[in-house]
This record gives sequence, structure tokens and C-alpha cells, in this order.
Amino acid sequence: MTQRARLIFAMALTYFTYGMLLNTVGTVILRSQASLGVAKSQAGNFDPFKDLSIMVVSCICASLLPRIGLKRAMQLGLLLAGGACVLMRMVPGYPAVCLQYMLIGASFPFIKVGIYTLIGHATDDAKGHASLTSVIEGFFGAGMLCVPLLFSRFVGDGLVDTSNDWLNAYWIFAGLCAVCLAVLTTVNIDESRQTGEGAQSFIAMVKLVRLPLVLVFICSAFVYVFIEQGINNWLPTFDNEVLKLPQSMSVIAGSFLAAAIAVGRVVGAGFIRKFGWYAVVNSCLALMFVGIVAIAPLAKMADHAPVTGWLHAPLAAYLFLGLGVFMAPIYPTIVSVLLSASPKSRHIPLMGLVVIFSALGGSAGAKLAATLLTYFSGPWAFTPMVIPAAMLAVGVTLLRRQQLAADAQG
Repeated sequence: MTQRARLIFAMALTYFTYGMLLNTVGTVILRSQASLGVAKSQAGNFDPFKDLSIMVVSCICASLLPRIGLKRAMQLGLLLAGGACVLMRMVPGYPAVCLQYMLIGASFPFIKVGIYTLIGHATDDAKGHASLTSVIEGFFGAGMLCVPLLFSRFVGDGLVDTSNDWLNAYWIFAGLCAVCLAVLTTVNIDESRQTGEGAQSFIAMVKLVRLPLVLVFICSAFVYVFIEQGINNWLPTFDNEVLKLPQSMSVIAGSFLAAAIAVGRVVGAGFIRKFGWYAVVNSCLALMFVGIVAIAPLAKMADHAPVTGWLHAPLAAYLFLGLGVFMAPIYPTIVSVLLSASPKSRHIPLMGLVVIFSALGGSAGAKLAATLLTYFSGPWAFTPMVIPAAMLAVGVTLLRRQQLAADAQG
């Protein structure tokens, strides 16, 4: 295997692994309540531990990477993630869950910035760069799809499973981190092009917040991720407690939602090329709004007898797949609008802001969903999400105006 092929393999496998590690929250929320005695209010802290550590490390990542090097930073990230997985299996409990998410979150900025930089080392032109980036992101999506399927192999078929067998999945996660580390160690990377201007990058990133286009985007991205992560992370619990799906089916439902999001992004891209991004995003928002409103009535209509298979699942369980399709095109589209309306010299600090405020939105959404499921009656738990959905519609309209203004200024 050539050095280039080995580098691409290391990047793809590492991003696949992190696609799994970063998307375990929904399953862990469900299983930790059943087998570790974690309360809903405590489980709502899992995503903030992950996302806030991503945000903090993203702020300092630009200044650290030139000092320690890309390869060493990625190796450190994989060591932290692998150690977190071993800790999770060996010392299960609420503190260990929080600590492992904090360690995985802290390692992710090193992995993401490292991979996006190394893509340039493995390609020769813009077309090749775009193609490889799509492939690497595809592996991240594959990890998202696989993690619920993996967990479902360790979860019983009953309505409630109190065993700790699900924790054995973390041996597999730790093994994947070890394999990624071994492959990355064999790759020779020329880092002579790296500079020591990270501090300036951070200052430039902070200054961009005052631009109207960037400010509107930040608010829109925050609200979108707020909605998406709130639904993603608490869908298995909602399916199990409200719709009476067995825990194994509730876990697999997370994989179905990830698949729906993947399909929605592919299909949405075709519609955007034909009708334009503004019309497609507004249509998706309208359908998403209707879907959120319909969840509670459909959930109340469901037969509350335990479900024995997908053919007997209530209609509300399938409605979430529609929500995934409708939500899917929104986030990548508004990121694309921001970047296409901005000079290329600003793209790196802008992506730093994307990571930070996406993490903040995810934390807030997960915490709010925990509160709603704790204090609201079951079927109505997600209904208040219509408020941020309406706010997002306003944000998209403002983003369109700012885009037109930026285009007019050249």
C-alpha cells in the first residue's frame, strides 16, 4: 500500500470511528437510565460534556496544532478516545459516562482539523480535494449508521433491559481507536508547510462574529442543531417510554433516523440544483413544522401495548423518519450559503465558528429535551420544538437577505 493510500485509509477509518463515538448519546441515554440508574436530568448532561469540550478545544486548537504537529495531535486524540472507551467499560457509572464524553469531545477538534488539513496532502487539485472530502464525510455518515446497529447486538428484546451487556460495545470502539492509531503511526506526513500563526487565526475567528452575515448564520445554525440534537439524542428514550418499542428496536430507530438524514441530504441536493436553496429550505422547514406538530396526536393514538416488531410499530415511530428527511438539507445548505458568500480567506475561521456554535446548539438541545421529557407528559415532549423551528424560519429569511447584500457588494 502506498503512503498516499495509507494516509487516505487512516483518515477514512478515523472519521468512521468518530462518526460512531460522537453519535452514541441517544443509546447511552436510554441504556444508562435502565442499567446504571441515571436520571433523565442527569442524562441531559451527556451531550453538553461532549459539545462544550469540543467548543473549548476548538478555540485553542489553531494555536496548539502548529506546536505539536498534526500527526501527534491526531495520535493524542485517538489515545484519549480509546482510553475513554476503556474507562467507560471498566468503571460504568454516571461520572464515567460524563468523563468519556468530555475526553472524546476534547479529542475531536484535533481529529477534524487534522483530517481536513491532510486532505490537501493527499490530493493534487481542487477537484480531487472536493472528491476526497466527500468520501471522508461519507465514512463519518457510515459510522453514524453503524453505531445503533452495533449497540442493538448487545441489548435485549424486552421493553426494559437492566443488564450491562451494552457496555461491551466499548471494547469494539477501543479496538477501532487502536487500529486507527496503528495505521496513522505508519504514515509519513510532511508537515513543513505548517506555520505558527494559530493565535492570529483565533483572533480573526472572533472578529468575524460582528459581521451581519456571520451573526445571522450563527443564530440559525445554533437553532437548527438545537432541534436536531434534541430529537436525535432523546428519540430512543421517547420510542421506548412513550411508544412502547422494545429497547433493541428503540436503539435501531436511531440508525433509521441517521439513514433518513443521509437520504434527505442526497435528495435535497438535487432539488436545490433545480429550485434554489431558499425555496427548498423553506419547504423543508414547513414540512418539519407540520411533522413536529403531528407527533403528539399520533403518539396518543398509538396502542400502548408492547410492540413486537416493526410491522406493529405505531405510525408516530415512522414519522420521525420523515422528520429526518425534512431536516437533512437545512444545515449543510446554510453552511454552504455562508461560505459561498464569504471570501475564501475567511473560510478557515468561519469553520471554527461553525464547530463552536454547533456544539453549543447541540448541548442546549439535548438539555432542553431532557427537561421536556421529565416535566411534560410523554406524547407532548417534542411539541415545544415548534418554537425554535419558527425561529429558524426567521433566521433563514434574514440569512437570504444578508446573502443578497453580500453578493451586491461583490
